[in-house]
Amino acid sequence: MPLTVNKLHEQTIQARKLIIDMAATEVGCHIGGSLSVIDLLLTSFARYGQDERNRIILSKGHAAAALYSTLHVLGLLEENPAESYGKKNSLFTGHPNYLLPHIPFATGSLGHGPAYGAGWALSQRIRGEQGISIVISGDGELQEGSCWEALQVIAAKQINNFIHIIDVNGGQNDGLVEDISPLPHLGDRFQAFGFDVVEIDGHDLEQITSALERKADRPLAILAHTIKGKGIKAMEGNPAAHYAKINRAQAYKWKEALV
Repeated sequence: MPLTVNKLHEQTIQARKLIIDMAATEVGCHIGGSLSVIDLLLTSFARYGQDERNRIILSKGHAAAALYSTLHVLGLLEENPAESYGKKNSLFTGHPNYLLPHIPFATGSLGHGPAYGAGWALSQRIRGEQGISIVISGDGELQEGSCWEALQVIAAKQINNFIHIIDVNGGQNDGLVEDISPLPHLGDRFQAFGFDVVEIDGHDLEQITSALERKADRPLAILAHTIKGKGIKAMEGNPAAHYAKINRAQAYKWKEALV
């Protein structure tokens, strides 16, 4: 069934509701970054997640709630993650659990995803396969030097079946990226490394879909400008939205307000 923007929008609403439900558990979740990345993550899986040759890596692993929600909404994971998220012996842990389907690599320590994704993409090329590697990082994560070490190799080897999506939500654990360790001229940096670069609205499903289907003879960097806490007015753009534990009544109100 071909992707339609209306269908994708319905699925992102469902996924956002699940993220809110996980914030209403005993442990809460990284709700702000999960809500900013969900449109990117769900569209990536809807477009490429059905092919076992592809790998989609959520390098900003603290947004695991978004990953679990995506997999459940798309029917790639049967169990509702919100029912056991964060509980003892649950597979739905606070960072991606590789014991679950469609999660090949356990991320959490930031900066590891690009290298893993590059290795997978290069192995596909060596074997003569057509698999694509998509790695989704946060802008704060790019403060990790290991990201740039991987990107240098990706560009040098011209690994053009590699897509690096950056969730540019402007926030990180301790505040705003621009106040802690800013990343000026980010597009120019990727271009200097040899990437094809496209900048988009990371909540516009048409722009996301178009960017993912962009053809180039170089590795692709998608700089997706997003809003931390997207969909919840009280949290949008607020650094305090990084992590939250809420009650059921609050969760109900937030879910009712989603459009």
